[in-house]
Amino acid sequence: MELLTIGAFARASRLSPKALRLYDELGLLRPARVDPHSGYRHYAPAQLERARLVAWLRRLGMPLARIREVCELAPAAAAEAVAAYWAQVEADTAARRDLAAFLVDQLSRKDPTTMTASSTPLTLRAAARTDRGLVRPANQDAAHAGHRLLAVADGYGPDGAAAATTAIDALRHLDADDRPDLPPADLLAALEEAAGHAHQALRDAPAAAGPTGGGSMPGTTGTTLTALLQRGGRLGLLHIGDSRAYVLRDTGLIRLTQDHSFVQSLIDEGRLTPEEAPAHPQRALLLRSLDATTDVAPDVTLLEVRPGERYLLCTDGLTGVVPPETLQQVLATAAGPDEAVTELIALAREAGAPDNVGCVVADVRAERTTEVAAA
Repeated sequence: MELLTIGAFARASRLSPKALRLYDELGLLRPARVDPHSGYRHYAPAQLERARLVAWLRRLGMPLARIREVCELAPAAAAEAVAAYWAQVEADTAARRDLAAFLVDQLSRKDPTTMTASSTPLTLRAAARTDRGLVRPANQDAAHAGHRLLAVADGYGPDGAAAATTAIDALRHLDADDRPDLPPADLLAALEEAAGHAHQALRDAPAAAGPTGGGSMPGTTGTTLTALLQRGGRLGLLHIGDSRAYVLRDTGLIRLTQDHSFVQSLIDEGRLTPEEAPAHPQRALLLRSLDATTDVAPDVTLLEVRPGERYLLCTDGLTGVVPPETLQQVLATAAGPDEAVTELIALAREAGAPDNVGCVVADVRAERTTEVAAA
């Protein structure tokens, strides 16, 4: 069979010679023959089908590593792989669209012409609850719903329950600080300082350090921590680990946190889909948390808030079994925070509740008194 030069093959496949050389180096599309003296690449006409498939998949934006996997599959399996990839793209696009709407809303709130009048105090009406679930022998989650502070923590290891409680206890004093005009930088600094105190308390605990060390490895004790602190029209968000924070606004349910987990890193790299994450054997492995062996590195964010918004803080015992669309439905229809928390816990149990469940739901209200319901 007569071979095609790289130039002729490039024209026939609509791939550039530069791309063909790259795909050769990556083992994605090897030439049929390479001249031993000149190094010129030659391709067989039968390779055009694979080359065109590569070109089409690149137009879809599929990563090269994933294209290599698809090209090795039988046609039916390859079709399923392309469909799964595109479903992920659409889901990611929807998530980015929601995030864009959230950012537009957040930034517009910083405009003095659109800001809520500072004379109207904003308060929280909140409810918190934890549940052991149906499988775990003990409850290592902790939750807090205060006048100004909301927090959840998911402990792990031999003394995980104590670690979660210690982390939240280190933040409780922030509820007593009633300065409504606390500057944004001081608000975030207060949260970081409290996280530092929690970290030190875990270091000082006699049984905190396990024999292996390092994040959520077996034998260690630690906890996740996600908290919101309200001052005036602002919320400070503190986050470390894989518990989550959401806000329900007129633009929909927006996730405010990014998991500090191994599976999330695989999703970010395109090596794992969100649908595959719950079944991954290392889904519980954290890259960041509060423990006695590693440095504390929380994310802190400032949010502008308005009356009518509803916030959810929860551990992965809820998000691992209840999908986002169901979370949104419950938050949008529940009469109040207490009803929302009760229904979310019930849904987790209906789904098998393989892990402890902790959640806090809070409504932002324009009023001078704060109602708190904690269960």
